[in-house]
This record gives sequence, C-alpha cells and structure tokens, in this order.
Amino acid sequence: MAFCKACGQEIGTASFCPKCGASQGAVAAPGAPAAAATSPTEGMQENVAGLLCYLLGWITGIIFLLIDKRPWVKFQAAQSIVVFGGLTIIRIALGMFGSVIGGVAGFGLMAGLGLLLGLVGFVLWILLMVKAFQHQNFRVPIADGIADSIAGK
Repeated sequence: MAFCKACGQEIGTASFCPKCGASQGAVAAPGAPAAAATSPTEGMQENVAGLLCYLLGWITGIIFLLIDKRPWVKFQAAQSIVVFGGLTIIRIALGMFGSVIGGVAGFGLMAGLGLLLGLVGFVLWILLMVKAFQHQNFRVPIADGIADSIAGK
C-alpha cells in the first residue's frame, strides 16, 4: 500500500496525491540504481519554471531555454526572450534617436515614448508571470510565432 510523501494519504498506484496534489515521482524498484537527473529543473513544477522565465526578462528566458527541456517551459522562455529582448532593443533605439534629434521637443517626445514603453513592459511582465503561474498558455501576438521557432515547435 503506497502513501503520499507529503501528507500521508493513501494513493495506491497514482502518481499524484488525490488529497494534496503532490507529485509522487517515479519510484525505483528495490535494488535498482537511481536514475541520474536529466535536467536541473526536474523537480520544479512547470508553472513555477514558466514564471521564473519572465522574472528577469530576457536574461532568465535565455537561462531556462538552455537548461529546461519541457516544451511548455521552452516556449515561455523563448517568448520572454522575444518580448523583453524586443522591448530592450526598442528602448536602446529610442535613446539613440533622441540623442540625434536633441533639443527640448525631441527630449520630451522620447521621454513620453519611453514612459509609455516602460508601462507596456511592466504590464506585460506582470501579466505573463501571472498567466505562467496559472499554467495558462498566454501568447503575445507577433512574438508567439518567433517564440515557436526558437522553442523548436
């Protein structure tokens, strides 16, 4: 008779506890060698890994794209790279364009666009982290096609 590792509920042959939902993992047969970990994020739930893909923008996106092999997490990592990498490139271009234009009008225009871009980036950051934690497949238009090609779909 098998019991949940987290709460002690009887689970039978289920891989998830019906009471608390804890994963019971693969149990090795007695005397069998333990399998080596296939991924550094193997014990991490997909929704937590998806949230972490967005935590530091494109930086954590690159990290999770390289270390996690699960398709859903790879897509979240690729989408993070495309969305926040694209926003970073746009911010750099606005800064360069603002320095070329110069003057009070150019500075005001670039500052306004920069604030708008920052607000859009902040809203996307929060939205994508919440949707990933809820394990919902939220796809940002335009970026999702590029993310699919990066993630290998």
